[in-house]
Amino acid sequence: MSTCTADSRNLGEPLSGTAPTASTWLLLEQPGPWGADALVSSHLDPAVGRALEAAARGTGVRVALIRRPGRHSDPGAPSLRRVYAAHTVPGRIWLRSAVTDDPSRLLDIDFAALGRGDHHGFDTALRGRPHTGDPLALVCTNGKRDRCCALLGRPLAAELTASGANGVWEVTHLGGHRFSPTVLVLPYGYAYGRAEAHTVKEVLHGVREGRIVLEGCRGGSAWERPGQAAELAVRAATGEYAAEALRVVRTQGRAPRWEVTVEHSDGRHWNVVVAQGASLPPRPESCGASVLGSPARMDVVALRERAPALAG
Repeated sequence: MSTCTADSRNLGEPLSGTAPTASTWLLLEQPGPWGADALVSSHLDPAVGRALEAAARGTGVRVALIRRPGRHSDPGAPSLRRVYAAHTVPGRIWLRSAVTDDPSRLLDIDFAALGRGDHHGFDTALRGRPHTGDPLALVCTNGKRDRCCALLGRPLAAELTASGANGVWEVTHLGGHRFSPTVLVLPYGYAYGRAEAHTVKEVLHGVREGRIVLEGCRGGSAWERPGQAAELAVRAATGEYAAEALRVVRTQGRAPRWEVTVEHSDGRHWNVVVAQGASLPPRPESCGASVLGSPARMDVVALRERAPALAG
């Protein structure tokens, strides 16, 4: 039986420019089963889940639930839950962690400030501290949203954990079911699709050294989709893998065509033209879709390094 993942792979749908978008990720541990909209359909108090969704709206913060890989029959409410916050914009990258026995404490955070990269509200509300462990690998496994996430994501999370990889969590939703298994790696916030264990291990090794791996990369979550595609194109063209070397500093235009300016920390700039196309032929965008769709794709059609300004 065909799946959305198999169709996407067989049709060669590109991964670049498909990452979820968030300047800051806020992750709350919630064991047990998850529904399709996990913040309000898990064993988290749905009133808290709705309030977190409302607080994050329009702030650049994306809230998700996480749990350790393994069986998910409900063991009862944990006395302490792990909480992470990560800001993914180069120049202000950070990853903080905390524990709490009361998820409603997350509502004391200033979400607007958190989205801008200010972690003081997180630290005050939850006694947050810098995360000193391994980078986080968040594997989407929510089969209630799409069966591919469970069929492909859960075995990947289990394999990574069994191999001794630390920092592996299951996560509720990363978007792009058809690219399963999908993985988000923090603190830098790059997402990966069609992931295999050996690739994720290489990605995690690179993160420890401050490097980005391009194989299977969907883009950096700090940028909107045209910026994701432009930044990856500059990396591919220049061989620049340092995680914080590049920034998307300007995106002009609107669908279906943008001109994106990518800046290097050494002062170099590139103008990148990105065009939105449709992935053809039509295919199911998720296994639960009742109609076929033509997912938008981001195609880089021009890339030019800008000449340096002459000194006056």
